[in-house]
Amino acid sequence: MAELPELDPVIHAQARLRVTVALAGLRPADQITFPRLQQLLEMTAGNLSTHLRKLEDAEYVEITKAYEHRTPVTLVRLTSKGRAAFEGYTKALHRLLDAGT
Repeated sequence: MAELPELDPVIHAQARLRVTVALAGLRPADQITFPRLQQLLEMTAGNLSTHLRKLEDAEYVEITKAYEHRTPVTLVRLTSKGRAAFEGYTKALHRLLDAGT
């Protein structure tokens, strides 16, 4: 039997997986506002912030603070390292699922 692949623990937590999937659906250079991401994922601001911090510590997401018409806005995007990690995660998950059949 082949060795089973490891799943990235940073992405594997359910909430962080949902965040990563949502961000991976954007084009590489695109960003989403924190409130829009919160709305899409139906997460509380505190919960989303906690999971984004973990993804940011792993350099999987980039968080930018900016101003739009004098109003502060927080923008989130998946980094190239985050995209590569997500791609590796999905490949490992497929290998893991295939091993069970």
